[in-house]
Amino acid sequence: MNVLITDSTHPVLVEKLEAAGHCCRVWTDCTYESLLAEVQNYDALVVRSKIMIDRNFIDHARHLRCIGRVGAGMETIDVDYAESVGIRCLNSPEGNRDAVGEHAVGLLLALMDKIRVADSEVRQGLWRREANRGLEIKGRTVGIIGCGNMGSAFAQRLRGFECQIVAYDKYKPSGYAPDGVEEVSLDELQRRADIVSLHVPLTDETHYMADADFFAAFAKPIYLINTSRGAVVKTVDLVAAMEQGRVQGAALDVIEYEDMSKDGLDLDTLPADFRYLLESPRTVLTPHVAGWTVESKYKLAAVLADKIIETLC
Repeated sequence: MNVLITDSTHPVLVEKLEAAGHCCRVWTDCTYESLLAEVQNYDALVVRSKIMIDRNFIDHARHLRCIGRVGAGMETIDVDYAESVGIRCLNSPEGNRDAVGEHAVGLLLALMDKIRVADSEVRQGLWRREANRGLEIKGRTVGIIGCGNMGSAFAQRLRGFECQIVAYDKYKPSGYAPDGVEEVSLDELQRRADIVSLHVPLTDETHYMADADFFAAFAKPIYLINTSRGAVVKTVDLVAAMEQGRVQGAALDVIEYEDMSKDGLDLDTLPADFRYLLESPRTVLTPHVAGWTVESKYKLAAVLADKIIETLC
């Protein structure tokens, strides 16, 4: 079979596919239009986030047997339409679940122990011990919203902190939570949680899920972690919740305003609410790298290669 790979990834993807007898072409500088003209020549397509695989594209790609996403998020692919016309859609969240779980713990520690602020102050010659007194995770309740690969990996790493872990996932039947995690309703999670970590895909339903009503429903002030997608959190409402004391701190690996097809942020064009997050000592920000490790680069590609090989058999 002919496989087209449209973005850079670990060489193991090509190695595995070619070892299975498939022909691979790597075309990283393609555009939507140029890809549209060529896609009918391929049996499998591998993408990341720079090209939208919409209905129009899929209508030109009926020869495809599968579309693979190097990663977890599928929001740039019209999965329902593709699968309705017989094109299998694949991703590889197993490849970066460990990286995301570890990064989420790192964000939480940096936030509650004021590591970012303390580091910055020490580099300026300041030694403010009392001002940088942190909080312990032990004894607190961590609420995980979305308990799939990423949420479960985060929960697994939290167990050594001797905290209570509760999870809510409306899309899974009961029994989904790993050992040490209590399955609860969203209402109960909002009643009990001190810390909330978001691990949901970006869909029409989860877009702006964390809005003013969401934050107002918590019984206690919370610390928020988001390693899912930026648009799951409505930034202006997060800022309002921080100003009101409903959110004590936020650790964000993703932001509403990022453009996944580009590197960098144009700070001059970003709204005031994001500037508040940039300037606040109660935030920790990283550039969408929670699942971005040396090890995950290999695993993401290897897992996806195995799934494509199985589909093309």
